[in-house]
Amino acid sequence: MKRLMNLFDDIHWENANEYPDGTKQKVLRDDKSARTVLLKLPKGFYIAPHTHITTEQHFVLSGSYTSEGKVYPEGSYQIFSAHEDHGPFKSENGALVLVIWDPFEKTN
Repeated sequence: MKRLMNLFDDIHWENANEYPDGTKQKVLRDDKSARTVLLKLPKGFYIAPHTHITTEQHFVLSGSYTSEGKVYPEGSYQIFSAHEDHGPFKSENGALVLVIWDPFEKTN
């Protein structure tokens, strides 16, 4: 049976230790090769430019963040290819962002 999870309730939030202090996460999927999390960015959030080994997608559900001088408000979508530099990311007033990392690509 599939697990039902409400994105907007107060259940299942935990500290997002790999992010700046105050960032919370709700893990929706963690299949080792793919991951989906809801990130709650606190006021004053900042993370430096970085890359990932998989494609990463952002869906801004509420609030906004700024990256490379452009504001991404509620309803914004971004996609970053594997190994593509992205960021820095700043959120003056906080945001709720759905982040999806695609499965690892198998190489021979």
